[in-house]
Amino acid sequence: MQIQHNISLKPYNTFGIDVKAKQFISVTTITDLKSIYSEQREVSKFILGGGSNMLLTKDIEALVLHINLKGKHIISQTEDYAFVKASAGENWHEFVLWTLDNNFGGLENLSLIPGNVGTSPIQNIGAYGVELKDTFYSCDVLNLDTLEIETFKNRDCKFDYRNSIFKQEAKGKYIILSIVFKLTTNNHVLHTNYGAIASELEQMQISKPTIQDVSKAVISIRKSKLPDPNDIGNSGSFFKNPMICKDAFVKLQENFPNVPHYVVSEDEVKVPAGWLIETAGFKGKSFGNYGVHKKQALVLVNYGGASGHDILELSKLIQHTILRLFDITIEAEVNII
Repeated sequence: MQIQHNISLKPYNTFGIDVKAKQFISVTTITDLKSIYSEQREVSKFILGGGSNMLLTKDIEALVLHINLKGKHIISQTEDYAFVKASAGENWHEFVLWTLDNNFGGLENLSLIPGNVGTSPIQNIGAYGVELKDTFYSCDVLNLDTLEIETFKNRDCKFDYRNSIFKQEAKGKYIILSIVFKLTTNNHVLHTNYGAIASELEQMQISKPTIQDVSKAVISIRKSKLPDPNDIGNSGSFFKNPMICKDAFVKLQENFPNVPHYVVSEDEVKVPAGWLIETAGFKGKSFGNYGVHKKQALVLVNYGGASGHDILELSKLIQHTILRLFDITIEAEVNII
């Protein structure tokens, strides 16, 4: 293990925010990870994965541990299912493509989501009608008190909309080391009715899509709407889609008859945060070297040189405006550091 000092974290966060880590270690083995916690138990630590779901607003004084554990393999395979394991430091999209190369179904709708495998359960990543919990079987974690490896099954993780036990009562108590997924090997269940997948497949002149076709459609849609973090700093969707009660939705619909929505239950309706932000006039709005993306109002962007504080203040302005105009509270999906 090599401790580096005063390292810029700009390459390690998709927003491209240039803050510094006072001390930085790239962790490549579980043994090293245990040693760090055993030998430096009193030292404050900051866990860094793919850097795709965070907004850094200040330098990090704590010891930054970049979880860089690698490896993926098939555990077992039957006629109907395959159990595959991926280490926390694996790139999420590359892992999805690997499952598709093996004709394993279940993750195709989650193609091109930025970040690493290890952080995916924390917020139960999801897109186009599919969530991580749908294929998640278990994960191995390091208990930071005992330094023992424990296994969390699906039910243990308390998955919810962009939420899990790792964002709530287990926050800061464990480090995710690897994940096991249960994927289909045939009779794949395709989810093509959400968003523009069906129309994209139609444009591709595909009437009987495979899981690979669905992935290609999702990638095409995401590329048309979302900026590549390598070109424009961003963290994907910055805000969660709010859930509002039925009475609040009826009131909203009276003023905005064409408001898009998804009925979650008899009492709850999900309203797209992107529609709220666009209707409030923020879509494509620029504030110098940062702003709201011109094609997707959910995405806040760093055009280059913006600080995390700049992005944070913009997010607060949007939240206050949405509350004033629609009486709806929207929450940040990203972690504010």
